[in-house]
Amino acid sequence: MARLMIVSNRLPITIDKKDGELFYHPSAGGLATGLNSLDQDMDKVWIGWPGKTIRDEAEKRSIEKQLHKDDIIPVFLSRKEKLLYYEGFSNKTVWPHFHYFTQYTTYDTSYWKAYKSVNQKFADAVCEHYQDGDLIWVHDYQLLLVPNLIRENCPNASIGFFLHIPFPSYEIFRILPWRKELLEGVLGADQIGFHTFGYMRHFLSAAYRITGHEHHFGKLTIDNRLINVDVFPMGIDYNKYAFPEQVTNQKEGYEAHYLEPGQKLILSIDRLDYTKGIPERIEAMAEFFERYPKYRGKVSLVMIVVPSRSNVDQYMDLKNEVDTLVGRINAQYSNFDWTPILYFYRSFPFQDLTSMYKAADVALITPLRDGMNLVAKEYIASKETTKQGVLILSEMAGASNELTEAISVNPHDIDNMVESLVRALEMPLEEQAERLEVMQYKLKRYNVKHWAESFINEQIEMMESQQVSQTNLLNSDVKTQLIQQYKTAEQRLLFLDYDGTLMNFQTDPQAVVPDKELMQLLENICADSKNKLVIITGRDRHTIDEWLGHLACDMAAEHGVWLKENNKWRKSTEIFDSWKKDIRPVLEDLVLRTPGSFIEEKDYSIAWHYRKIDKDLGEKRVREFRDVLRYLTASLDLQVLEGNKVVEIKNAGVSKGKAALNWINAKNWDFYLAVGDDHTDEDTFKALPTNDNAYTIKVGIQQTTAKYNLLTVEEVRTMLTEMVSE
Repeated sequence: MARLMIVSNRLPITIDKKDGELFYHPSAGGLATGLNSLDQDMDKVWIGWPGKTIRDEAEKRSIEKQLHKDDIIPVFLSRKEKLLYYEGFSNKTVWPHFHYFTQYTTYDTSYWKAYKSVNQKFADAVCEHYQDGDLIWVHDYQLLLVPNLIRENCPNASIGFFLHIPFPSYEIFRILPWRKELLEGVLGADQIGFHTFGYMRHFLSAAYRITGHEHHFGKLTIDNRLINVDVFPMGIDYNKYAFPEQVTNQKEGYEAHYLEPGQKLILSIDRLDYTKGIPERIEAMAEFFERYPKYRGKVSLVMIVVPSRSNVDQYMDLKNEVDTLVGRINAQYSNFDWTPILYFYRSFPFQDLTSMYKAADVALITPLRDGMNLVAKEYIASKETTKQGVLILSEMAGASNELTEAISVNPHDIDNMVESLVRALEMPLEEQAERLEVMQYKLKRYNVKHWAESFINEQIEMMESQQVSQTNLLNSDVKTQLIQQYKTAEQRLLFLDYDGTLMNFQTDPQAVVPDKELMQLLENICADSKNKLVIITGRDRHTIDEWLGHLACDMAAEHGVWLKENNKWRKSTEIFDSWKKDIRPVLEDLVLRTPGSFIEEKDYSIAWHYRKIDKDLGEKRVREFRDVLRYLTASLDLQVLEGNKVVEIKNAGVSKGKAALNWINAKNWDFYLAVGDDHTDEDTFKALPTNDNAYTIKVGIQQTTAKYNLLTVEEVRTMLTEMVSE
């Protein structure tokens, strides 16, 4: 089994110091629970900050020695680093911005410098302890730069990254001055996970718009790596909440202290944070008691607010606002026998929390924005035996995507929340049980162990697929063999595509005029009388002839419509272009509706390019007119090709493969080479013989019928240069 290296801001232990002695305690939390539940055959190493500033070097060595026994590696941070990296950039820049609270986002370059420095510390610790074959799993918003920093020093490592908070929409994310660096940091991973499809969609949109990397069904290709971006909703340890130990006698215990017999209990549990919607929830309760006075004295809200970041201005202001709202409502509505809101500003032990879960008739979980919200799942699990209880859940919480049987509310809509409270309190027991059973089934099946295992298993698959793709790369041994066969051959046939093979792809098709280096390389190939060079391209014959027509080489243009031999052009077959008058207006209408797109017309084909516009808009337009094109071409012998941000309509029966046969069948060649980068070149690859003196090479790592892959145009040029060198 591979070893798993877990990298997170905090370690799964907490260090306390009393009377000069260090004490180590396990940390509670879903991440530690999920990862500890993984297959015990998988060795785990955990790297992170121990949560305490340690200045004394001897004490650091003592902590390292103690933690290493449990395969835990501490990353020590100074007080200044904690202030600037953690309290600063992580929690004053990334946290509010990713939760859409841009009014609280702090743009401070000293925070950013500290964030980069600390992320480098974490990456260095990983690379120091990394062993070949390890799986690395980096967690959360404090370490967004770490994957790429690891990649720089450990290029072959298998790296996963999971974001536990929302990823914002592109329009929000683009505001950050360091947006590109943060994206490139995450894109250093081989697998990137999110709680919901919405967060995944936002990330892929930002990756395309900011860094230019396009995805295909959640897969991105960067350099020689395939990156998987997917959804992995985090679960809970279901049985821990369904069958807890030492639970008090449920509601009776609360009635004895706080409630009158028969009163309904609504439960709200949150960390103090402006993302949780606590003031809005209190306002909703006030409106509820005002609008439905019959519930006064019969319903109470138990509101637990766990202290958090009490030294940050926004949190202090929020605490004062909550205190004021609770005091006002209790003063307005309470009597000697009843208090509307029972407010606790402190944390509770696990046993007390599970007891409250079991006692609550309704859970009111209404964050304004939340990555997942495991409290909602814990409440559902706690109802395993009773099958009684109703969950009111914000549609802005990630958990709402799974818990669709909960009552969904917009936390900004007070009226909606009030009516949902009434609906929850009056819901028949049969309906409560039906809803709970469906949600409980999902939570049992997709628990925290399943979350961790599914992420790791997919990362292992990614690592194995990367290794398979590497086996098809034209390595030095194969290249040496290819060059040797080329040197000894007397009759050589070379097919070279142009765009994406000899010249890099550009947004402007006319911006790829061959440079001096390429011209010299092609001239050297053509100068050897043993070579027959064929430039085989989708470009129109006029453009390619203008650029390369002076060379002593043959050509195939428009995917094989036109063939050039002995410096003369001819049509490869009898084809017609009368159909263009019906197709052109459709494409012209597309251009009018899609500024930035354009038409490229060739002799016997016509193409609509959308390489300069938003990919999603282009694909939307393609979907819109695909059926129209099919209708128009149904009775014609035409083919619709969808390429890299281009749709081309051409005569059917014409392909690069058929064009290639014109030269393949002309002579008994003893060396063949075909190099191309897109799906139209696959026909050329298939046309070549399958013997050992035929080499087919795909530029990129996409699936192909070619025998080998090269990663870039530069590698293609290098190989060709080495071939023709003396």
